[in-house]
Amino acid sequence: MRRGTLLAVVALVVLSGCTLPYSPDRFDDDRELGQIGDYAHDDSFAFDGEDRLTKAQLEAATYRSMARIEVIRGLPFEHDVELEVISREEYREQRGESANASAFRNELWRGAFVVDGETDVNRAFDDLYGGAVQGYYSSDRIVLVTDGSDEFRVDRGTLVHELVHALQDQRFGLERHGETLDERRAEEGVLEGEANYVPYLYDQRCEAEWDCLAEPSEPATEIAERPFNVGLFLSIYVPYAEGPSFVSYLHETGGWDAVDRAHDERPTTTSELIHPERYPDEPVEIDLEDRSAEDWELETDGDGEPRTETVGEATLFASLWAGGVIDRPIDEGGTEPVPYNYSDPATDGWAGDEFRVYEGPGNETAHVWSLAWESEADAEAFADAYRDLLAANDAEPVDDPDAAVDGVDADTYRIDANDPFAGAYRVAVDDETVEIVGTPAVDDLEAVRPIEDGETAPSLERDAAGLSTAATPDAPGAGSGSPASAPADG
Repeated sequence: MRRGTLLAVVALVVLSGCTLPYSPDRFDDDRELGQIGDYAHDDSFAFDGEDRLTKAQLEAATYRSMARIEVIRGLPFEHDVELEVISREEYREQRGESANASAFRNELWRGAFVVDGETDVNRAFDDLYGGAVQGYYSSDRIVLVTDGSDEFRVDRGTLVHELVHALQDQRFGLERHGETLDERRAEEGVLEGEANYVPYLYDQRCEAEWDCLAEPSEPATEIAERPFNVGLFLSIYVPYAEGPSFVSYLHETGGWDAVDRAHDERPTTTSELIHPERYPDEPVEIDLEDRSAEDWELETDGDGEPRTETVGEATLFASLWAGGVIDRPIDEGGTEPVPYNYSDPATDGWAGDEFRVYEGPGNETAHVWSLAWESEADAEAFADAYRDLLAANDAEPVDDPDAAVDGVDADTYRIDANDPFAGAYRVAVDDETVEIVGTPAVDDLEAVRPIEDGETAPSLERDAAGLSTAATPDAPGAGSGSPASAPADG
C-alpha cells in the first residue's frame, strides 16, 4: 500500500515588520557579542511566559533572540533584519502556479515511483509548498506565513530558525550552485541543518539558564490531515531531518570552525548528510554509453550534451519508504535535534547514480537509470528493494529473451496500462551496478537500452583521502558534484 497521507502542520506564527529602535542599519563592529542595542542575551522580560505579545514586546523578544544566537554561534550579526507577515492566501498568490513540468522532470519522478504518470510534477510541488510553508528568509527579510490572525502568537523555534538564516546570509552568503537534485538537497542540509540545530541548543539554554518565551498555552499550530505526495515531502524534508545531525556531528568533532568550513565546502551528496563520517566525499562518476535505436532520442541540454540527473541516497530512501517497501526509523529517545533518519540497508551503500530520459514515437518517454554501489552486496540489496517496489505497484514478471545475457542478472516486469505507473521495467545487476530501464512497453526495452554481452560496471576504489573513485580509463578520479542551488525541490 502506498503511503499517501501525512499530517500537514501549519504554524500560526504572526510577526510584523520591525527595526531596532534608535539604531543604524549596520551594527557597531566593536560591540560586545550578545549585546544588540539595548538588548542583551541574558535579559529577562516581564512578558516571558506569555504566548501573546504586543508589537513592542515582539520587537524586544526578536532582538534578544538575535543576541542569544550570537552567543550560541559565536558570530555577530552585521546589520538589522526586517520581519513581516503575510497570510497563506497572499503566499499562494505570490508563489503563483508553476508552468507544466518538462517531460524530463516528469519521467524522472515517475521512474523513481514518486509521482505517477497521470500527475504533473510541478502541480504536486505546488500542492506541497502551498499548504506547508511556515516562513522563509529572502534578502535581509524574514516573511512568516500565517492564517491571517491579528494576534502575535509567536513560535520561538520558527523565529530563531529564520534569524539563523539571516545570520548565515550575512556571514557566509546563501548562494546555491548545485547542478543535480542530490547536490541541492545536500547543500540545503548545511543551511537548514544549522538553522534547526541552533534552535535546539537555544532550547537547551532556555531550560537551564535563560528566561524565554513560553510555548503557546493553546496549540501554536493548526493540524489538519490532508493527502499529499509523501515521497516528494520526504525528499524535500531530508535537509531538515538529517541536516541538524550532520551539523551537530561537525560541531561536536570540530567545533564551530568545522561548521564554518562546511559553508565554504558544502557536501555534494545526501549520503554525507545521512552518514556524516563520510564527509567530505564525492559521488562516483557514471559513464553511460547511448545504445538506443534511431526512433528513441536521448534528451540533451542546451549545449547538446546528454541531460542527466542524480537522484541520490535520500530520495531513493524516500521512494522506497513512500512505496511501503522499507520502514523509516524514528529516534524514540529524542537525543537528536530532529527525530528522523534516512538510513536503511537497501540504500546505505549508495555511491552514485545517473538518470537519463529518452523521447520516442508519439512523444512517449523512457528512462535509463544507472546506480553505483559500494559493493556487490549493496547492489543486490537495492535491486531486491526495487523489485519489491515494483511488486507493490502490481508489477508482474514477464519473459524477456533479450535480457538473457551471460554474466548479467536481469529481470523484466510489466505494470498494467490502467495503473498510473504503467509500463515495462528491466532491473539488471552487474557486479556493483544496478541498471534500471523503464519504457512504455516490453518491446521498447531493447530499443532504448539493449544489454550487451560482457558489459561490466566500473569498480569502486578508495584513494588515500578516502574519496570514491571510478576505476575506468576515462574517469580516473572522483566525479561530478558542485554545491547546490535553490529551491531544493528537484
